[in-house]
Amino acid sequence: MTSHPTSHPSDRTRAAQIIEPGRPPVVTDRPAPAPGPGEVLVEVRAAPITPLDLLCASGTSYFGVPATPYVPGVQGVGTVVGGVAGRTVWFPTSAGIAPGDGSMAAVAVARADELVELPAGADPVAVGALGLSAVAAHLALTWRGELAAGEQVVVLGAGGVVGQAAVQLARGAGARRVVAGARSPDGRERAAKAGADAVVALDTEDVDELAARFATATDGPVDLVLDPLFGAPAAAAARTLRAGGRLVNLGGSAAETCPIDSSTLRSKSLRLLGYTNTELTAARRAEAITYVAEQAVAGRLAVAHETVPLADAGAAWQRQADGVASGRIVLVP
Repeated sequence: MTSHPTSHPSDRTRAAQIIEPGRPPVVTDRPAPAPGPGEVLVEVRAAPITPLDLLCASGTSYFGVPATPYVPGVQGVGTVVGGVAGRTVWFPTSAGIAPGDGSMAAVAVARADELVELPAGADPVAVGALGLSAVAAHLALTWRGELAAGEQVVVLGAGGVVGQAAVQLARGAGARRVVAGARSPDGRERAAKAGADAVVALDTEDVDELAARFATATDGPVDLVLDPLFGAPAAAAARTLRAGGRLVNLGGSAAETCPIDSSTLRSKSLRLLGYTNTELTAARRAEAITYVAEQAVAGRLAVAHETVPLADAGAAWQRQADGVASGRIVLVP
């Protein structure tokens, strides 16, 4: 990793701003932020455009309509201003969730007690692309899903960042077989590249058909299903589970409801579990970010992503929202 010497920002800084909810951000020069008590300035090296950013800025999320204008970006990677040269940190923000600005700027404000120092050799863009999505994959598999070595895992939505990370992390945790499911051809290609033993096309809402595909792809009963989709894919994958098997849901990108039948649940005494990053303590989140970064440095964890200059944030935001980007877009000031 190239070390970047820290410096004090000028009175102005470049930033992407949400002016109107539901519209892409506009890049402007604005007054440089000033840290308050317990806060530090971070020179941003990487700011991913995540689904949570898009949701918050839409004005239709359960967090309510955000106060505008604001700088989006619920997480980022950078170096602390005035700190040790080359000290790379990951940091969270509450941009779009609560009043305040986020990471999509040349300089951002972060809480000092929430910084996570990254291991030597960590690439800011690679860690930014993984970020909280990989944290969710890791902890949904291990902390919530109790994955044990030798188990068989089904990962739904395996073409997305959470799914790509989950395929690799499950393998790293000792899973004997990882079967992926993805809806689009590009998603299936990314799942295969991530190392899935088999990839199932989720291109129908027919639960019976999907269940038959999973039955063909799996090697006997499944121990754990990681599900960021819900809907028909989750109902089908649940049928593959062994007695006492677990399904961990961490999203509803396919549907907010799921046609899973009572007999499937009861006949196998299945466990349906929910997961959210918002439940994490700062300490558990920091531990998970560190683990994700270590896996990335070791070459065991990476997801499809592309780097875009901050100046092009508006167009990049729209491509990410439309689902036509080649992976997670990471803005670089």
